[in-house]
Amino acid sequence: MEFWTINPATEEKIRSYESYSHETIDEKIKLTHQSFLNWRKTSFAYRADLMLKAAAVLRKNKDEYAKLMALEMGKPFAQGLSEVEKCAVCCEYYAQNAESFLKDIEYKTEMTKSYVAFNPLGVVLAVMPWNFPFWQVFRFAAPALMAGNAGMLKHSRNTVGCAVAIENVFREAGFPENVFTNLIVSHAEVKEKSTFIISHPLVAAVTLTGSNYAGAFVAELAGKSIKKTVMELGGSDPYIILPDADLDATTTACATGRLINSGQSCIAAKRFIVHESIHDKFTEMLIQKMSAYKVGNPLEDAVTVGPMARKDLQEGLHAQVMQSIQLGAKAELGCELPDGKGYFYPVSVLTNVKPGMPAFDEETFGPVAAIISYKTEEEAIELANNHIYGLGAAVFTQDNAKGEYIAKNLIESGTVQVNDFVRSDSRLPFGGIKQSGYGRELSDWGIREFVNIKTVSVR
Repeated sequence: MEFWTINPATEEKIRSYESYSHETIDEKIKLTHQSFLNWRKTSFAYRADLMLKAAAVLRKNKDEYAKLMALEMGKPFAQGLSEVEKCAVCCEYYAQNAESFLKDIEYKTEMTKSYVAFNPLGVVLAVMPWNFPFWQVFRFAAPALMAGNAGMLKHSRNTVGCAVAIENVFREAGFPENVFTNLIVSHAEVKEKSTFIISHPLVAAVTLTGSNYAGAFVAELAGKSIKKTVMELGGSDPYIILPDADLDATTTACATGRLINSGQSCIAAKRFIVHESIHDKFTEMLIQKMSAYKVGNPLEDAVTVGPMARKDLQEGLHAQVMQSIQLGAKAELGCELPDGKGYFYPVSVLTNVKPGMPAFDEETFGPVAAIISYKTEEEAIELANNHIYGLGAAVFTQDNAKGEYIAKNLIESGTVQVNDFVRSDSRLPFGGIKQSGYGRELSDWGIREFVNIKTVSVR
């Protein structure tokens, strides 16, 4: 089955791809497994040398990759460059640290020797989304490959060019053939062929970044075959703004956190929970700073917010905004669909947002900020936690001790920042709770997700 990638800024076709047949997928899985059997025997030093070369390839071709992201999913070019650099840093981080992360751990017992060893599992399938088309692949691939696994990628239908480019990064870096393999599957066939891939006896484990609907579907499939999974799903990150917050620094961080990647991020700031005494001033300053962002063609230098990645995403976001307004939310900025070509959505701000509105209850995947007023600290925490998601959160206050206490003890999420916007870091574990998923990526925690934690004892 043939399908096309579409430029979301112009609605023009970019390139057509042929969806792989069951026979082709089966052959690629078998080749990847065969490559794994040899790859797992290689030394950490050998893997690290290749991973450092992958980082060099990424930096050498960074302009090409950033342009590809802009064309396929609308990421502003400068943000694409930053994404490529982040991938290179991740490759270097695991090249330098994987061996120590997976070093045997000894335990004292009555045996002569007892220890835990970490062995690779095999072929790990990564089902990845379009919004960070390079980063979300590399934050899986770098630790998985350094641990001795082989990687297999099923990317989103609108970023197939990025998937092909990533496969070529590893090939150009000198990795053995089929240690990292890309599978091309059309959207129309994704359920049927995902079932075939995940159920395949040579696929050992699955990691997915995407919606909670996609996560539930993949986890159910993997569960039927008793296969390890890691799920990084949606988010509706709450930012609690305490009354003593530095509003200039706070609104700068909030605008950045809401509009990074044109608002299309699972850990974007989505719900601003603001004390009533500073609500109006916060709103005024946030509108001022968000209005400074320019929406347009992501290949233009001055543009900081690109289009939505697909038309259905644009229409879905606007429906959420309109339904929220009908239920009593107030449009303070934007909130109107623009004329002309491209799946653009204006930078928008809603106030008077409350539970029961889509802008509060659902994940708004685009440049729309929802502002919620609160009276007491207890109410703010209740509003923050009153959600199906628990991925990221932030607290803003000039009392760092209070902010840290709230972050550590009271907020229900996998990551909490104090006085900054939420972002991932190769050195720190990343993941969520509730319907934001389970398991962790990155750091030493992430590399141990797809290994056999094997106990060995010698009398």
